[in-house]
Amino acid sequence: MAPPTTPPPGPPHIVVHSPALDGSRRVTSGEETLGVASHIDDVAELLRLADLYVTDVESSGLVEWQGGGPEDWPGLHEHHEHDERDEHHEHDEHRGG
Repeated sequence: MAPPTTPPPGPPHIVVHSPALDGSRRVTSGEETLGVASHIDDVAELLRLADLYVTDVESSGLVEWQGGGPEDWPGLHEHHEHDERDEHHEHDEHRGG
């Protein structure tokens, strides 16, 4: 009887998880957390550091995007920018602008 053979390792299952409240997204490969990304460039860098050279992070079939695609990085920074615009608008109204 032949010993059981293990299947050859397939490509890693890379997941960019749903954004957290601050807009950051956890990046995992299988059960391993590679890091936390705040931008798509961070995802590419985390993969590079893990010796997973993915040339096109946005459209690679190796990367699963959960809770939004590669262009979705919502979070407090957007809310903060919105608040600043409101403050400037209110300030302009007080000056008659």
